[in-house]
Amino acid sequence: MGHAAEMGAIETPIKLAVNEWTGQHVTTRIAGEMLKAAGYKVEYVTAGYMNMYQALGNGEIDAAMEIWSSNVSDEYGKQLAAGKVTEIGDLGLEAKEGIAYPAHVAEICPGLPAVEALRDCAGQFATAETLPAGRLVDYPADWGTPGAERITGFDLPFKAVPAGSEGALITELRASTEKKSPLLITFWQPHWAMSAYDIKFVDLPVGEEACFEDPAWGSNPNATHDCGFAPTRVFKATWSGLAGKWPAAAEILANLQLSVEEQQPMMGAVDVDGKSVEETVDAWMQANPDKWKPVVDAAIQ
Repeated sequence: MGHAAEMGAIETPIKLAVNEWTGQHVTTRIAGEMLKAAGYKVEYVTAGYMNMYQALGNGEIDAAMEIWSSNVSDEYGKQLAAGKVTEIGDLGLEAKEGIAYPAHVAEICPGLPAVEALRDCAGQFATAETLPAGRLVDYPADWGTPGAERITGFDLPFKAVPAGSEGALITELRASTEKKSPLLITFWQPHWAMSAYDIKFVDLPVGEEACFEDPAWGSNPNATHDCGFAPTRVFKATWSGLAGKWPAAAEILANLQLSVEEQQPMMGAVDVDGKSVEETVDAWMQANPDKWKPVVDAAIQ
């Protein structure tokens, strides 16, 4: 009973948000298993990434373990400003997002990775649904439309077509690599596919706040977003009441760190080797107690 106050409401499950991509599943499962090792109950709640923040602010979800600063809805800022959501630090991933292409595409579109090269060879990327414009495969619609924003920003003769899912993005990369066909895609790292398919990023000016707000910034005086993605922080956030309700859990989640080198192979085990997230994370935790057990022990002892 010595830890009862510090542990808090151990009979009530801590609800962790599960979003739409494999890396986030891995991160969240590690967090959940660490909480379970401490003696907590955990519930994994499927939640749309762009629209989960009100639920987080209301305490219907208790924590979101992988929020990307470059692609987050306005609702997050509102909940944070209202004091309903608390940021609990960076996750540790060195992340990058951008407009990407498999390496062989540089032969189809000479001049890449320069963004201006796309203006001259857009026709190479055209499909029946986009003619005469080239096709950019954008993020799934519920992740936002950052690819479409860059097409407008740079006034490129392309049409952004949302992918149906993360799996659909991978299918596009695989098909393009196998057939040596043209492909322009919105993508990110860490992701196992970055190394599996030798993916390159288009060179874009560093994204800074003025680019997103002032059309006069950058090469296109008529539009915003004529730059790369905002430098990406990957961070964690909780319902603001979490620390009061489960003090030790708040400490564990705040101190959880995960690197690209740790996460990317686990994503590959799931998406390439066909293993479940559960068995992949369990194997990692058994093999790496030095990475997570000290965090749990420090919070509960």
